Amino acid sequence: MALEWHTKQSTTWAESTSANIKLCLVADIFPWLGNRPIKEINAPELLAVLRKIESRGAHEKAQRAREYVGRVFRYAIQTGRAERDPSGDLRGALTPVKAKHHASITDPKAIGALIRSINGFVGSYTTKCALQLAPLVFVRPGELRQAEWTEIDFDKKEWRIPGHKMKMGEQHIIPLSRQAIEILESIQPLTGNGKYIFPSIRSTVRPMSENTVNAALRRMGYEKDEMTGHGFRSMASTLLHEHGWPHEAIERQLAHAERNKVSASYNFAEHLPKRREMMQWWADYLDELAAGAKVINLQKI
Repeated sequence: MALEWHTKQSTTWAESTSANIKLCLVADIFPWLGNRPIKEINAPELLAVLRKIESRGAHEKAQRAREYVGRVFRYAIQTGRAERDPSGDLRGALTPVKAKHHASITDPKAIGALIRSINGFVGSYTTKCALQLAPLVFVRPGELRQAEWTEIDFDKKEWRIPGHKMKMGEQHIIPLSRQAIEILESIQPLTGNGKYIFPSIRSTVRPMSENTVNAALRRMGYEKDEMTGHGFRSMASTLLHEHGWPHEAIERQLAHAERNKVSASYNFAEHLPKRREMMQWWADYLDELAAGAKVINLQKI
């Protein structure tokens, strides 16, 4: 039942999400419940299995496993092969997980100092360009390091990330500011003949290591509790909200899951005109902060 559900749902997921969910089911659920008739599995039996995950200290994984199992049960109910979802009875039974926030800099003066440090980075030019592009596009770190030249449209000034690379499994458009285009044009002679914009230093057929940007930030003097590659997202979200940009446009640009699944097939272009305007404003704003100038918000909604 779980594998049937996974097969049907995984067509809408990113490959990494699909693999992680299947691994959780196979490693942590199937050994104890895999051969049990789904109608006979009750809440105490399911809780005992989830407690085994918790006993390893993997509290967040136990919560995710309960969610996955619940979705399997709901699928079984929808297809007439189960009558109820016992995972719902376990709400509050597992150890709560404290929300984790990626370290980020949101003070304008500190952001200006960060951008100046990035512009003065001494090291791999590919790494420097990745660092410079990161705050301008504020995508997830994995999306940045796996960026491919075929995804860039210089004429439309867009970066279109295909759905299989995205967390929510749908195509995502990043309007490219003038500054972002300049960075891409500057690195194109170096990596433009290969697949990846930011290839690995060891092999051009592989993308940059997932630790490269964070390691560069550490070299620049930023500790892991101060700033991370993922932190550029919360930096942009915080400042864009403070300057009055529409919440819907910000959330859509962050590719957050606030959309109706029915409209997901065309929703990737939602709020695009406003997002184009916002992304150019954001790039100009970062330039002003880096220059140390007093920034006056001229944004009009």
